Amino acid sequence: METHGGYGQFCPVSMASEILCSRWTTLILRELLCGTTRFNDLRRGVPRMSPALLSKRLKELERAGVIMTVPNAGGVLEYHLSAAGEDLRPVIMGIGFWGQRWVESKVSLKNLDPSLLMWDMRRHLNPKPLPQRRCTIQFLYPELPQARQNFWLVVEDGSVDLCGFDPGYDIDLLITSSLKSMTAIWMGLSRVRTEVDAGNLEFDGDPAIAAAMQQWLGLSPFAQEPRRVS
Repeated sequence: METHGGYGQFCPVSMASEILCSRWTTLILRELLCGTTRFNDLRRGVPRMSPALLSKRLKELERAGVIMTVPNAGGVLEYHLSAAGEDLRPVIMGIGFWGQRWVESKVSLKNLDPSLLMWDMRRHLNPKPLPQRRCTIQFLYPELPQARQNFWLVVEDGSVDLCGFDPGYDIDLLITSSLKSMTAIWMGLSRVRTEVDAGNLEFDGDPAIAAAMQQWLGLSPFAQEPRRVS
């Protein structure tokens, strides 16, 4: 495994840091470990990262032997973890669990990003509590600029698609919430019923789907980690 530049120390922590501690690298690895393989989907997981820098980081990870590029059946280039990359799973997850346990929740909830929140919700949503048909759930964040207020999750045949524009289907449930409240629910810092009772979240549509939201939402993989700070 090759590294370029760095700290000039033989310590394995130093050598690993030369690969992993460049800005955005751990977040790209988070996306790859979640199963994302295509460039445009990786961009959705790191929406504030420029395409040029993403491309640069991917090339660095490939040179380091952490990922490999593989064309799929349609000839589209995909990024897959090598054995070394997959071996980073407990490292990256451990960073996330540490952050959930020790980083002040008020600080966490200052870093609100609707695109990232909805993308994360899409890949962790549990379709089983939902009706066995196409189900369309609209999320409305009224405090955001109009162009970023609405998102749609379309669940069909066990798969989940995220749309930033109206997909044209009948809406089974409209969820109106502040972005902070929905992020707090997703991160396990609050619960659906708590936000409803506080007047921060409202439903319009199928009452059965609304009642099951805490189950089908899935939550962040870090949500169950007990917090050590208030």
